[in-house]
Amino acid sequence: MHEQHQELLAQAEQLDHHDDLARYRDSFHFPLDNKRQPLRYFCGHSLGLQPKQAIENVQIAMESWRYQGVDGHFQGGKPWLSYLDDLNAHMAALVGARNDEITVMNALTVNLHLLMASFFRPQGQRTKIVIEKAAFPSDRYAVRAQLRWHGLDPEQHLIELAPRDGERLIDEAQLEALLQEQGEQIALVMFPGVQYVTGQFFDLERITRAAHQAGAVAGFDLAHAAGNLPLKLHDSGADFAAWCGYKYLNGGPGTLSGCFIHTRHHDNPELIKLAGWWSNEPETRFDMTEQVNWAKGADAWQISNPPILSAAPLIAALTIHNDAGMSALREKSLLLTGYLEQLLDNLAGDICEIITPRDTERRGCQLSLRVKAGPEAGEKLYKRLRDQGFICDWRRPDIIRVAPVPLYNSFLDVRDLVLCMCAQTKHL
Repeated sequence: MHEQHQELLAQAEQLDHHDDLARYRDSFHFPLDNKRQPLRYFCGHSLGLQPKQAIENVQIAMESWRYQGVDGHFQGGKPWLSYLDDLNAHMAALVGARNDEITVMNALTVNLHLLMASFFRPQGQRTKIVIEKAAFPSDRYAVRAQLRWHGLDPEQHLIELAPRDGERLIDEAQLEALLQEQGEQIALVMFPGVQYVTGQFFDLERITRAAHQAGAVAGFDLAHAAGNLPLKLHDSGADFAAWCGYKYLNGGPGTLSGCFIHTRHHDNPELIKLAGWWSNEPETRFDMTEQVNWAKGADAWQISNPPILSAAPLIAALTIHNDAGMSALREKSLLLTGYLEQLLDNLAGDICEIITPRDTERRGCQLSLRVKAGPEAGEKLYKRLRDQGFICDWRRPDIIRVAPVPLYNSFLDVRDLVLCMCAQTKHL
């Protein structure tokens, strides 16, 4: 076993040596243990690490407020009115959208409600919403609330698609069959980009095509996909999407959410938008007109001015992402997650099974693991890993989620995590 450990160590060191993205690791702060030593962080699927530049960006905004007051909107080295343009451009590059299809505002679930207010318009027998059975709870709460808002009983008008018996993953063919059978009753398909427990990446274009063929709208929650996988939102044809900025995008806890509205909807006068003063075009936004002079593109869905102190660290994070480039991030992600998969198979195959798809096209950097000894042993292993300085994530009843993020995780991190996992099994 010692020789095998040395071989794995040498492999990790070699991979790290040839890692062109390794320089970005030092752009982030790592949590520290009680001895002030950095922890190994595999939890970017829940909250990304803090960019070091974030503090300086916030300080610049604070100083502008301190020394310029209201003039900070228009003056200084970084006028606040420029923040939204920067955010939109950065986001568009990351998710494969046109700049005018993106706006950044509010928090994720708030934006899902605002988007559904526009795109979920039940009429006649077309009144139902389709989600996946294991959807993130906030998504389920939101769609149920939208149904009730329209006077519809969620028990009758919400369809929750589950995996086939004995399986953990949903096949897009199941959704296609459902839409063929009940399509005339379905108004909206609201699916994740990546299933948050299993890490399965869904085919957005395929889902959109099936929804549109049935006469339904296709919307997506991309919380676990944005910044994790290359997306082509415009080309997918999706009607709308939203995602948070604090997971793989590293924008800080509860930071602003990205929104996508396909360009074909921008000039539709029949599409209802919930308006606020920031819905106005920039040229007339401060004229206090009685009627809205709608902003162009997705910015028309803005309601209030963006919170600058939340936008500042997100800009710092998105700058790093776009400097690295989504193509290079994906290339490393495939190597890093593939290395984790290899180690788990070779050293920990009797400890746990990987429930995330083995097909690399169907997953990002997250691998979800089920400990074979059962849920109690799984939770115990998760806690022991944490005690040893490895921050992962536990999802009841039996899943440890591990995300080696290409911006700040190394191959040595991955190697040490698996070796620690193997060492702790005797305590289960």
